Amino acid sequence: MTAGALLLALTLAACAPAGSARPSASSGPSGTGGASAPTTAAPAPQLVPGGTADENLPLFRAVTERVWGSEQRESGRAYIDALAAAGFDRGAMQVTEDRSTVDNPAESIQFSVRWGDASCLVGQVGPSTGDPVTAVLPQLDGGACLVGKTAPVGP
Repeated sequence: MTAGALLLALTLAACAPAGSARPSASSGPSGTGGASAPTTAAPAPQLVPGGTADENLPLFRAVTERVWGSEQRESGRAYIDALAAAGFDRGAMQVTEDRSTVDNPAESIQFSVRWGDASCLVGQVGPSTGDPVTAVLPQLDGGACLVGKTAPVGP
């Protein structure tokens, strides 16, 4: 792992929200004669094209978690394709290599979407990361979101 990638990993780990427990819908009795209380599922996150990076973080996070939960969790391309399918601009994306120089799976994969002139939606996944980490971070000089060499994103 390069020093830049390590710095990004540490930055992302520090940005993980504290107490990020996920609420779950209760399916047990409501205490009124054993009937279940009606539950309404929260609406799925949507892309907010004119919104801020913070407003689009819920969709970015949901896509990241969906890919992480799939058999393609070790493929950087899977995250890029899923983000593009969700409406994020592929031309604004970056991703690190998902294989090492000796062809082992990467210990972590970072991917990003540049948002506007100042922000980046950044994700990190992999065995060394544990649960997926997503954050809004400032763009680097020159408009990039990730430090170091990145893999081709392609069409």
